[in-house]
Amino acid sequence: MATLAGFSHLSLTVTDLDRSTDWYCRTLGFAVDSRVEGKGFLRSRLRHPDAGITLTLTAHEASRGEPFDERRTGMDHASFAVPSIEELHRIKERFLATGVDHSEVKPTASGAGGMITFRDPDNIQLELFAAG
Repeated sequence: MATLAGFSHLSLTVTDLDRSTDWYCRTLGFAVDSRVEGKGFLRSRLRHPDAGITLTLTAHEASRGEPFDERRTGMDHASFAVPSIEELHRIKERFLATGVDHSEVKPTASGAGGMITFRDPDNIQLELFAAG
């Protein structure tokens, strides 16, 4: 059996790298760590200052430009943990103030926590989750 120590990073394909980089920085507080240009792609490597999460956004030259659809085989959504239900409500208020379309705070199965779902500029479904 393989021994795992957690996730290294989450990498998402986007249609407009600058737009998505700006959105993830403004909306979720990521900061640009580096940019990488490879054969047929351009990538932003983002880090979150509080959690140390690494998120990479990649624009491929061969992209068909289609929006994300979780009903296709592949990823359904990405979920980011927040430290408390109170922080989840603070983020909801910031979403309201900045115009980020989002769900209401939904209770978790245990009833002690909550979650908010929302989408990025490429329609990738995201979730903020407070375990409670």
